Amino acid sequence: MAGARFDIHLHLSRYWDDQPRTFYRQDLPFTVPGLLAEMDMQEIGSGLLLQLESAPNVAETLREGKEMQSASGGRLLRSSTVDPTLGKEEVESAILQWDAVADLKAIKLYPGYRSFYPHDPRLTPVYEFAARRHLVVMFHQGDTLDPNGLVKYSRPIEADEVAVRFRDVRFVLCHLGNPWVEETAELVYKNENLYTDTSGLCWSPRLPLFDRMVERARRRLENLVSTVGSVDRILYGSDWPLESLELAVSRILGLSLDDGDKEKILGTNARNLFGLPRTG
Repeated sequence: MAGARFDIHLHLSRYWDDQPRTFYRQDLPFTVPGLLAEMDMQEIGSGLLLQLESAPNVAETLREGKEMQSASGGRLLRSSTVDPTLGKEEVESAILQWDAVADLKAIKLYPGYRSFYPHDPRLTPVYEFAARRHLVVMFHQGDTLDPNGLVKYSRPIEADEVAVRFRDVRFVLCHLGNPWVEETAELVYKNENLYTDTSGLCWSPRLPLFDRMVERARRRLENLVSTVGSVDRILYGSDWPLESLELAVSRILGLSLDDGDKEKILGTNARNLFGLPRTG
């Protein structure tokens, strides 16, 4: 259904480091028009821009998100992030700034890139705020692009406690928790307020065994669907510009599911999660 697809995991920021090495295509037009053109080719109507942990402060994540939302004609929705390791005052300041933004859709947290667990008590005010404002909270999960990241903080099992403690908050475990995909599947099966997205499952297409990586990612997603027993809390995401939208969409279209379930993953589930119209 043209325009109904929704990509829950997009990045577009001036604070992306080492761009030529990490992008799936070195000549990629890393701009709002460039992203929208790729979205149009894959019939993706809209998506969520996830602000980066490398942004200098919360105010800049909000400013950059607003600028890009406007430049996209409203197709790119806004998020923000905060680093709880900077202390209580940083978290309190972030919440005050978020509370002034009526169209904020999600908060993305980066355990692994920053040294904190999802159940860090410094994040309790963030989850309480998300519950009040009905905001989605997303966790980076699994491997980190930064070799200095500590993946012990981004293992999916560490999110189980907050899912239980904050049942009124919808959480998204990004990247299927790769490489801990079975762990993510168990948590999504167990917790009705936990979702997962299909983003960033493949590294550079310049790798010699990239085709095997693509097939392995498809099998892992198939296994997750089998464990969870439903596609209703599985969300399509690409992690663009790390992965092409064409590859990310084709992974969903290639699943052994009926067209209705593929449509749910590609857009219906995310639109329900954010309370958006089914198309557009």
